[in-house]
Amino acid sequence: MTDFIRKRVVVTGVGAITPIGNTPAEYWEGLVSGRNGIGEITLFDASHHACRIAGEVKNYDPHDYMDRKEAKRMDRFSQFAVSAAKQALADARLTINDLNAEQIGVIIGSGIGGLKVMEEQQTVYLNRGPERCSPFMIPMMIANMAAGFTAIHIGAKGPNSCSVTACAAGSNSIGDAFRLIQGGYAQAMICGGAEAAITPLSFAGFAACKALSFRNDDPAHASRPFDKDRDGFVMGEGSGILVLEEMQHAISRGARIYAEIVGYGMTCDAYHMTSIEPGGVGASRAIQLALKDAGLTPEMVNYINAHGTSTPVNDPNETAAIKKALGDHAYKVAISSTKSMTGHLLGGSGGIEAVATVLAIANDRLPPTINLENPDPECDLDYIANVSRTARVEVALSNSFGFGGHNVTLAFRKFV
Repeated sequence: MTDFIRKRVVVTGVGAITPIGNTPAEYWEGLVSGRNGIGEITLFDASHHACRIAGEVKNYDPHDYMDRKEAKRMDRFSQFAVSAAKQALADARLTINDLNAEQIGVIIGSGIGGLKVMEEQQTVYLNRGPERCSPFMIPMMIANMAAGFTAIHIGAKGPNSCSVTACAAGSNSIGDAFRLIQGGYAQAMICGGAEAAITPLSFAGFAACKALSFRNDDPAHASRPFDKDRDGFVMGEGSGILVLEEMQHAISRGARIYAEIVGYGMTCDAYHMTSIEPGGVGASRAIQLALKDAGLTPEMVNYINAHGTSTPVNDPNETAAIKKALGDHAYKVAISSTKSMTGHLLGGSGGIEAVATVLAIANDRLPPTINLENPDPECDLDYIANVSRTARVEVALSNSFGFGGHNVTLAFRKFV
């Protein structure tokens, strides 16, 4: 695809179901106020688990977005996706009808999919036999159904897909949707990520691989990216969705434009099943590719929404990646990890963090990294410690890195 035929792509709607707010406005207010969304697990009895804390979505009622029969046939991650997508469409004031349905698509990623349903049905199978398993088990469980159910609910008949790239899934989905509109394959795309993996088996597995924080006695301070005392990530859940549109299509209908998406970088470490490559080499290339794709120089970047997981391995390597990609300018860029407030939504993280990045551009306000009290000497960049900051944001990046070595960077800029 050559530059002269690329269509420009803008963000016209956002949706968010998160541990710190169940609308974009609530989520944004929570971010800039430094609200903590981490607490003791209530979704299951975690008393015998090594990790007993998480960033749960609170006060969420799926019946605000769908009827009871529909909700009953969806896993929680799909409910989140449909809800956030409907918010985003309403925010964009975009109506889908017979005239445009085939030009509007959906790509929503998930790292794990319907694990809750799978665990419940395994129990049914063991205790009551195979004939008692639900006929809805498979369509509720498979990861693509967040995109599938969303398309059914909103009537989008264009491209439909699902990235399953672990913690990069939401960002891959946005990047892939961006490419489809750039290439003229769709006029608009509903895209992002969704996850609901706060389940017994999930926590057993992540605890076994030593990925989680075990700060059970102090959940409010457990997620502490770039802090020397971090001990692992805190699981979160929810969904973040963007409406992307071809620029002329958006302008022709008088849409409000939050920002323009201008770059997408994607690489693989080809190094280890869970660890980031030392020095963040692959992550750095993703940042560089996003900038090259966007026609931006490092000096033009104002803000980075970091992957920032609060793990001993990720944070210093992401710091190294940013330095390698941006050179001396790395020390002049404001960076924050909103996972300090929401926890890590796995495949949903790229979605809600893209929403945060777009809103930072639209509002010229930078969310903080809370709990950054004792900075790691290896993490010596400007991480917007504890208090949000007002600043002009022309260009912002959002990083997402996933198990398996998946690295994704998205580049956004203020629309002019």
